[in-house]
Amino acid sequence: MLERYGHGGDLRTAEEAFGIPAQKFVDFSSNMNPLGPPLSVKQALLAYAELIGQYPDPAVRGLRRKLSKLHNIDEQSIVVGNGAAELIDLIVRVLQPKLTTLAIPCFDEYGDAIRKIGGAVYEVKLSADHQFELIWDSEHLCEAAAAGSLFILGSPNNPTGQLVDPELIRKLLKKGGYVVVDEAFMDFVPEESCYSLIQEATKNERLFVIRSMTKFYAIPGIRLGYIVGMPKTLSGLRRLQVPWSVNSLAQLIGESVLDEADYAGRTISWLQKERPWLISELEAIGFEVNPSAANYLLVRIPKDVGLSASMLQLEMGKKGVLIRDASRFSGLDHTYIRVAIKLREQNEQLVAALKLCLIQNGSRGVK
Repeated sequence: MLERYGHGGDLRTAEEAFGIPAQKFVDFSSNMNPLGPPLSVKQALLAYAELIGQYPDPAVRGLRRKLSKLHNIDEQSIVVGNGAAELIDLIVRVLQPKLTTLAIPCFDEYGDAIRKIGGAVYEVKLSADHQFELIWDSEHLCEAAAAGSLFILGSPNNPTGQLVDPELIRKLLKKGGYVVVDEAFMDFVPEESCYSLIQEATKNERLFVIRSMTKFYAIPGIRLGYIVGMPKTLSGLRRLQVPWSVNSLAQLIGESVLDEADYAGRTISWLQKERPWLISELEAIGFEVNPSAANYLLVRIPKDVGLSASMLQLEMGKKGVLIRDASRFSGLDHTYIRVAIKLREQNEQLVAALKLCLIQNGSRGVK
């Protein structure tokens, strides 16, 4: 089981499981930008040798200043954290919700954060018949939209890749609930301005938006994210945050990558070409692919193949290709996997390995 610690991208566990050196795997289990870190990251690493002997800025002023200019919001509306996971945990501790609604399947750490404070979780199950889209007229969603309740929603959602309609979130807010929107993958959406609620989060005391900087800029080894909300509520979050939560290297790299406009453009261009290609190739060999606005795909294994997600993950791992067993997400069964979208050569390797697994297990639809 490669998701021993609840995430993809665990190359050490894969190395132990398959006896293949970590650097030899093609990793589709984690959703990083395949272009790799921008050049400015390497330059920042070299410059850091002169800074490592100094304490980091506890207020993360340089990065917050750049983020405020990027989003045209006040610096006091931003708190930077040690990855999105820390910020999810902190905002839950600040709000102390008695009941939190999650639209499943979703990122496991939402529920983990709630359970740590002893809160109750109400699950609204997304339907494969509706491509796992969150719909307002869902009876269960309307029931959950009570005053004082909390909603934590991913947009794009992980693992489904679906965006949440901003109007739906506004309706939840009008009902009196608190909403935390996890926009960790929003940078990959060309129509970001139509879907992101960052601007609105600075004006509504019950709305918060979390962003990650590690996925888009391919720097998962540097834990870095930020949350946007009204300064009054965020002051409580700052009081709970561990001092120097964001180290000086993370701050330096965060400031550097925000200047990479060309890198951002190349990333969007790559994804707009590669995502439809990979979807077409996967469907051609019998997989069902859920529509996605992100850099990953939720995929269903063909019905005529006697393979569960865990079995397919094992067979692929033996071939040096790592995929995510999506059945480990609450709300999905053993027929679902999740794969990142990578560069063409790597994607071709993924399709070839999947096709071979299907043939080896007697799929009638693959030749």
